Amino acid sequence: MNNKIYQERRNALAKQIHAKTGSGVAVISTAPEVARNRDSEFPYRHDSDFFYLTGFEEPGATLVMVVKASGKDYEVQSHLFCRPKDPEREIWDGIRLGPEAAPTVLGVEYAYSNQELDRKLGELLADQDAVYIRLAESAEADRRLRHWMKQVRGQARSGINPPSEFHDVEAFIHEMRLFKDAQEIDTMRRAAAISACAHIRAMQVCKPGIREYQLEAELLHEFRNSGAQSVAYNSIVAGGANSCILHYRAGSSELRSGDLCLIDAGCELDGYASDITRTFPVNGKFSGPQRALYDITLVAQEAAIAVAKPGNTFMQPHEAALKVLTQGLLDEKLLKLSELGSLENAIETGAYRRFYMHRTSHWLGMDVHDVGSYREPTEGSSKEDKPWRSLKDGMVITIEPGLYIRPADDIDEAFWNIGIRIEDDAVINSSGCELISRGVAVKADEIEALMKNA
Repeated sequence: MNNKIYQERRNALAKQIHAKTGSGVAVISTAPEVARNRDSEFPYRHDSDFFYLTGFEEPGATLVMVVKASGKDYEVQSHLFCRPKDPEREIWDGIRLGPEAAPTVLGVEYAYSNQELDRKLGELLADQDAVYIRLAESAEADRRLRHWMKQVRGQARSGINPPSEFHDVEAFIHEMRLFKDAQEIDTMRRAAAISACAHIRAMQVCKPGIREYQLEAELLHEFRNSGAQSVAYNSIVAGGANSCILHYRAGSSELRSGDLCLIDAGCELDGYASDITRTFPVNGKFSGPQRALYDITLVAQEAAIAVAKPGNTFMQPHEAALKVLTQGLLDEKLLKLSELGSLENAIETGAYRRFYMHRTSHWLGMDVHDVGSYREPTEGSSKEDKPWRSLKDGMVITIEPGLYIRPADDIDEAFWNIGIRIEDDAVINSSGCELISRGVAVKADEIEALMKNA
């Protein structure tokens, strides 16, 4: 994305600050580097909020936005603090942008060495009405804020006033991030297409005797070979009984003939996540019980997709999927109608939760479980009083119903250790929703044909 996009986002945030408190200073830092072991860090990944406003991927950086009221209007200045140029460190760690080049490259008004942050914040906070920060982010962030405020209060005899209000900047940024623009959606389409190819690759390679980590390697190969920078989250590759563990990590278990394999995996491309789940038979052929539950789960997803459209609430896809899943559990005698009395009672009592214990959707964007309130942002209402959020054009959700059948004395053994989840990424638009992750087979017959022809 070009600088204009980030400038527009900063201006949109500044407009909200001006409307709230007149003037104010927003302080947003990127993520710190994290040590993996001695002399080695985990692969660095920027903070999503910081990247959303700057497009800058280096560690050690902070954005400070100063919003000044000017009558009914306002002015905004962006100050970036980043790592200074250091020829010796750059030999080891890579080239740094540096504060000298930052204004031109990033489109900010001012840039400084990050070593100047504590000194300059005392100046930038002077005579401002409010500070917009991440409230209760960490003890270190609280310590730095106290230090900055102490600097400003120390200027009281010169007629300088410190900010008197503190607001959570995340509430403003996250509401902005909830709605994706055309460029963001295009990036997410490309990420989903890469991930779909990776799922196809895994299905084609799969055979009895292969291990979970080997399929994970195939996913990673396709992600990186196609230009994605990283996984969006740790890939789930789960065979047999492991498919009933929701956040199982790809391990060393051998995939066996007659079992299912559940893969929940997606790449991150240019800062945006994809999230796809497919479940398929290790030997390429669903058994009768596997096929029965798979088809129920797919119909549940289709029911959810049908109501994923503007005007409906975030919860309506879940409710639609839940009705289909619960009826399927009753039809397959996994839930007993004689004990529950009706479909409605099975849902109302939560009897289905034994086999389906998560919601059908979550927001998707820069983070795989992306930011934004699931309740309408109605001021003055308690959480319980706020209705579920209405879906609107530009929102992106996942649609991922599932069924997970663990061994139990009251369950037919033919269903034991069947874990199924089907997940796609949906962009809400004026016509309903666009599934951007259907580049990989989803119907049982299509999956079997794909694996047979591999």
